[in-house]
Amino acid sequence: MKSETIKIKGIGPVLFERSSRARHVNISVRPFVGVRVAVPFGVSFKEAENFAASKKDWIKKHQAKIRQMEQDHRIIFDEFNNINRRDARKILVRRLAELAGKYGFKYNRIFIRNQKTRWGSCSAKNNISLNVKLVRLPEALRDYILIHELIHTRIKNHSRKFYAELYRIVGDWKLLDSRLKKYGPCLL
Repeated sequence: MKSETIKIKGIGPVLFERSSRARHVNISVRPFVGVRVAVPFGVSFKEAENFAASKKDWIKKHQAKIRQMEQDHRIIFDEFNNINRRDARKILVRRLAELAGKYGFKYNRIFIRNQKTRWGSCSAKNNISLNVKLVRLPEALRDYILIHELIHTRIKNHSRKFYAELYRIVGDWKLLDSRLKKYGPCLL
């Protein structure tokens, strides 16, 4: 069985999903999704259910936080899920090219995806993947992410050198990063 939704008293419905990536039973509580338990191979769904039930207090605490977050972000979330992909691609590809030209970066290919956990990424071959939802961010935050990925074409890690380069181009990247966190639930 790949997945099963089980009602746990005091928590409600919990999605249990078999995961080839999980090494341990992993519980997550996500906005607009709910409670999910990743179940590694070698662990039965019953064992995972017992584990989740033993973490009931932790889950309930996080459910309360998530409910508040969902209320705070409902309008933003709805807006982020109503995007024309073709228009988004044009906007993101054009702006990435502008920034790359301005700061002297070179990249290979661009992929525009509807990602659930990342705003962007850069591969070892300098292919840049961007989340289609970037078009809904304020321009300063969008540029921050694009520049972040462009820097990864030269520096493949998050070392001091990487952050020094990021600071040189965008200034107070920590402030931008904290502003970006407000939009995190919109990725889902």
